[in-house]
Parts: sequence; C-alpha cells; structure tokens
Amino acid sequence: MAGAQAGPDPLGIYLNDHLAGSTAGLRLARRTATAHRGTPSGDALARVASEIAEDREALLELMRALGVPERKYKIAAGWLAEAAGRLKSNGRVVRRSALSTVVELETLRIGIAGKAAAWRTLSAVADRYDPLDQDRLDVLLERARRQADALDDLRITAARAVFGGADRT
Repeated sequence: MAGAQAGPDPLGIYLNDHLAGSTAGLRLARRTATAHRGTPSGDALARVASEIAEDREALLELMRALGVPERKYKIAAGWLAEAAGRLKSNGRVVRRSALSTVVELETLRIGIAGKAAAWRTLSAVADRYDPLDQDRLDVLLERARRQADALDDLRITAARAVFGGADRT
C-alpha cells in the first residue's frame, strides 16, 4: 500500500495554507508600501510588495500544475487575518504610528521566512512531483532571501527611528 493515501491530500492542504499566508502577506505588503509612498523606504517596500504578488502567483501556478484546487475559505482566512492584524495596539486608536511600521515590517519578515520554508519544503520533494521545477524553486528561494534582507534593513532603520539609535546593552 505504499504511496496510497486515505483522506485529505496533505500537499493540497499545505499549499492552501501557504496561499492563505500569501494572501495576508500581500495585503500587508501593499498597505505598508502605500503608507510609505514618497518616503525613503517607499521604493523598496513597493518592490517587495510587487515581488510578493509575483510569488503568490507562482504558488497559484504550482497549485494548478499539481491539480490542487484553491480553497476560497483559506484565501478568505488570510484576508481576515491581515485585517485583524490591523487591530494591534500601536499607541494610537485610529491612525498609524511609527511603531506600526516596525510591527508591520516584522510581520512581513516572518511571512517571508514562512514562504522561504515552503520553497525549501517543495524543493525537498521536487523529485516526487513532476510539476515542481527545482531551478524555479531555487529562484523563488533566492528572491525570498533578498526580500528578507531588504525587510531587515528597513526594520532596523524604522526601529532606530522609533526607539532611538542608542545601544541598550
């Protein structure tokens, strides 16, 4: 019975979970980029948001190639998760604060780490699924690394602006 599977498709569940995360991440990236348009970090955030959109599309393409249907309720869950994330305490009731930027950049960075983990996981099983192209997964993983580096730089700059640049060791 090797290879036989009873019940739900684990790969389909996994990919749809990452689709939910990418939905939330893309919404947050676009909102953060819009909030910083015209600032020194605006161009970098717009570039990251654009790449996250491309990565989400790459995930959808992989899902289609693997015959994995999109689960709309998971997409909706990602949308709701991003909306709920706006309710965090940032010291202001209605408007953004400088702390909002730090928290949003950290959240995006965590999302990028999750996306990179997914690309690595798919790379580990690429030999079992013809539609998984190792070279393409390597490109996606490298882009995630660049995004992580860019977000780390932006986050550190934002944190220094909010908390002061002095070392507190």
